[in-house]
Amino acid sequence: MYPHLLAPLDLGFTQLRNRVLMGSMHTGLEEQRGELTKLAAFYEARAKGGVGLIVTGGFAPNFRGRLHPFSSQFSTASHAQKHKVVTDAVHKHGGKIALQILHAGRYAMHPLSQSASATRAPIAKFTPFKMCERQIKGTIKDFANSAHLAQSAGYDGVEVMGSEGYLINQFICQRTNTRNDKWGGSYQNRIRLPLEIVKAIRKKVGQEFIIIFRLSMLDLVEQGSTFDEVIELAKGLEQTGVSLINTGIGWHEARIPTIATQVPRGAFSWVTEKVKPHLSIPVITCNRINTPEVAEDILSQGHADMVSMARPLLADADFVNKAASQQSKLINTCIGCNQACLDNVFKGKQASCLVNPQACNETEMVISNAVTKKRVAVIGAGPAGLACATIAAQRGHQVDLIEKSDRIGGQFRLAMQIPGKEEFRETIRYFANRIEQTGVNLMLDTEATFDVIKDYDQVVMASGVTPRKLQLEGIDTPEKVVDYQTLIRDKSPLGQNVAIIGAGGIGVDVASMITEPETHTLADWLEDWGIDQTMSGEGGLQPIGESVADKQVWLFQRRAGSVGKGPGKTTGWIHRATLQKRGVNLCGGVSYQKISADGLHIKRDNKEELIQADNIIICAGQESVRPFEEQWQQLGDKLHIIGGADVAGELDAVRAIRQGTEVAMKL
Repeated sequence: MYPHLLAPLDLGFTQLRNRVLMGSMHTGLEEQRGELTKLAAFYEARAKGGVGLIVTGGFAPNFRGRLHPFSSQFSTASHAQKHKVVTDAVHKHGGKIALQILHAGRYAMHPLSQSASATRAPIAKFTPFKMCERQIKGTIKDFANSAHLAQSAGYDGVEVMGSEGYLINQFICQRTNTRNDKWGGSYQNRIRLPLEIVKAIRKKVGQEFIIIFRLSMLDLVEQGSTFDEVIELAKGLEQTGVSLINTGIGWHEARIPTIATQVPRGAFSWVTEKVKPHLSIPVITCNRINTPEVAEDILSQGHADMVSMARPLLADADFVNKAASQQSKLINTCIGCNQACLDNVFKGKQASCLVNPQACNETEMVISNAVTKKRVAVIGAGPAGLACATIAAQRGHQVDLIEKSDRIGGQFRLAMQIPGKEEFRETIRYFANRIEQTGVNLMLDTEATFDVIKDYDQVVMASGVTPRKLQLEGIDTPEKVVDYQTLIRDKSPLGQNVAIIGAGGIGVDVASMITEPETHTLADWLEDWGIDQTMSGEGGLQPIGESVADKQVWLFQRRAGSVGKGPGKTTGWIHRATLQKRGVNLCGGVSYQKISADGLHIKRDNKEELIQADNIIICAGQESVRPFEEQWQQLGDKLHIIGGADVAGELDAVRAIRQGTEVAMKL
């Protein structure tokens, strides 16, 4: 069904069983104290799931290369000994694994950071020390030492992190390399470091060891590499003994989204396609490849020799096996939300996955068969209820999933209609197939009353939320005022001037939806963000295209300060930048006075204003839906409350699906 994706890849001295690379992703498991048992279990699940080659999260070759003071390092025999549990776990299932060696350079979050030059990164707290000749040569030696130790630990190879704006990238680009010695100045001098690192590694590990180089093919920052320079380095890397070249897109400080759900699927495979003809070794493409269909299409067109997927294998460890067994409909698809993976990592927390809370929790969240089979009622077929019902049924319980509407999905059914969040549809598709697979009895168009559920052995309340209704004069004017659920569900018509009350995640989504252009192709998206597909200039940048909306929109919040970030730590800036480009008025520190025929009356900076809006959209939070709450006590400890029914607040699908999973495991 996927002949290109599932075809083996011969590297000469070894063969990969398919064209799927699990891309490097830091999870927080790398910093475990004691044995790396949780990290081993995490990678073992992916190897068992059929992945061809796994690349670990980044490990520093020395102390000053660590991303944080307590980040992972791989530079001693004791480190190698500790990692054997990881490589053994992967090899047990016929997989292969490479250790990523990453020197943070000026991205290091500690005062001992060092780089090509003493220039501070816009996303860093510390100005790095400029590396001297001795330190550069020592770092080359440290990379080779780490690779040799990785070989002794049983790793099949290493990936040298030369992209995303880390140390090697910092030497390559004029943006961060202002040296005038043999490590700076001309491009040939600036690429000396990556070439010397690869030469040193190959000399240390011999010929029968995989070396992947993560090459920044599209920097997306000013003073980044040109296409000709990328090709020159790629050819040099091939000559020095690299086995595979992996695509890197964008520096971490670039103000262009590269992996968030707003990014179209496979949006950057054209970059790898441009580089591939210049090389004879296999090249790997990456970013927003989340289904076997997308991957197969890229490979069949010859854009790359392999595809790299990181978060999709968080979402479903069995991705490859399901594709191979023609069960792709049962793949739990990554929706690119970042909420439980990257957002957690950037907060210093352990990563997981919104749609798969078992990710990185393989040793704790083990789903086993129920000892006693029970009759279980789950009320509400939103994300929390769907997770709970399907896992409970998988464990052997008899589950009735009761939903008052005519379809499943809950808030996800609204979310999937927001431009840039279409991926949420995949989660609904997954759960629809899981209902069939696990034998859940789905009862649509059914009102859950106390009399209906009182005789079940266990009752799970997952009844969701409803929009909060403001106490505001004029709020009950249906021809002028609409809540977000009604707007999205009914596609309510809007006038030319629109005011949105509430600038949380929902308000931002609504503002994006009503300002979205009618047609938005990949070429349009690339132009919107100033990405040059010809790659003719430095960093692959071009002037940002015009995208002002045809509506006049105001987005209001009560709290003073920045408006329009949305809830995500790693995606909030994308929402804000999008709204600003479209001319949305972002207004904080606002109090709402009343709604009249003329529009919305507000008070800001102690001044009263009239916003002459044709329509006012209410996105001012949610309230829990709690049917027959006055009778809950009668159910005693057989009642479990999860998701929005438990806590409304800002919609939190991470918590909802995890709660549903945890409750199902305990029933």
